[in-house]
Amino acid sequence: MKHLLIIYHTGGGKTERMAQAVYAGASQEAEVETRLQHAFDSGLDDLLWADGLIFGTPENFGYMSGALKDFFDRTFYPAEPHQLNLPYALFVGAGNDGSGAVREVERIVLGYPLRKVAEPVVVVGSLGERHLQECEELGGAMAAGLALGIF
Repeated sequence: MKHLLIIYHTGGGKTERMAQAVYAGASQEAEVETRLQHAFDSGLDDLLWADGLIFGTPENFGYMSGALKDFFDRTFYPAEPHQLNLPYALFVGAGNDGSGAVREVERIVLGYPLRKVAEPVVVVGSLGERHLQECEELGGAMAAGLALGIF
């Protein structure tokens, strides 16, 4: 069985609902065990457990959340000898355009190294049903790709 880890941070609201939709989509794949975890509760052991990752963050001051950055700070150097080379995807609940959060996550994860397998889902402004569907599809596609050995 493959393992998919969704690591996210939220103060509630939009990004929480996005995370739940990503998890719902991923959980439909019976061949993949999916965990949804807060960034502060995640560490190196979780990365080593995972076969694929999805990160989620609100856009804070044009950047990722402090909690997700903290996760990267705590795991980057300890993960270095493992050369993880895992597939990852990203979702961002944005107030501006989300580009700063996306850019900085993409820059940091190259060092693990992780490889992007989907375009980020960035929701600017209010969250609608179409956005939740995109999040669910992101989770489902990642889980299906792991189950089929595509990633």
